[in-house]
Amino acid sequence: MQAKPREAFVDLYYEDVVIGDEITSDTHTVTREDILIFGKVTRDQHPLHTDEDYCRQTAFGRPIAHGLFGLSLIEGLKTELKLYENTSVASLGWDKVKFRAAIFPGDTLRVRVVFDSKRESKNGHGIVIEKTELINQDNLVVIEAEHAAMVQRRPSAS
Repeated sequence: MQAKPREAFVDLYYEDVVIGDEITSDTHTVTREDILIFGKVTRDQHPLHTDEDYCRQTAFGRPIAHGLFGLSLIEGLKTELKLYENTSVASLGWDKVKFRAAIFPGDTLRVRVVFDSKRESKNGHGIVIEKTELINQDNLVVIEAEHAAMVQRRPSAS
């Protein structure tokens, strides 16, 4: 099967989503500042994320990113793909979130999205289930999760 160009995944309507199709985002390299800003905004100042001396005594040996930082980064990198730029109705939530490995400053991450299933909703829109993976520079999946997106149906020709 030939890979589709990235442009084929922009502004998808429910009818455009093909189960099994996948797309990979651009990358983001995590900085120490990213982690500190996320901790400040979310008020999660746990020493695992903020205190280098504390972290030297842990199995990680250095500060790690918050798990929710990684989940948020999945959403941000997905947004940059513009999958539903003008067709999104709502995010319905995240399921089966697994934090598989630590994220460290200096890690370069990308997201792989696979369209897993879809169904019509009761209100005339469509619901798409995306399997997502946050993958580091060593091709290690650090977070996996499922996301449910409500998207518009293609307008019918009148």
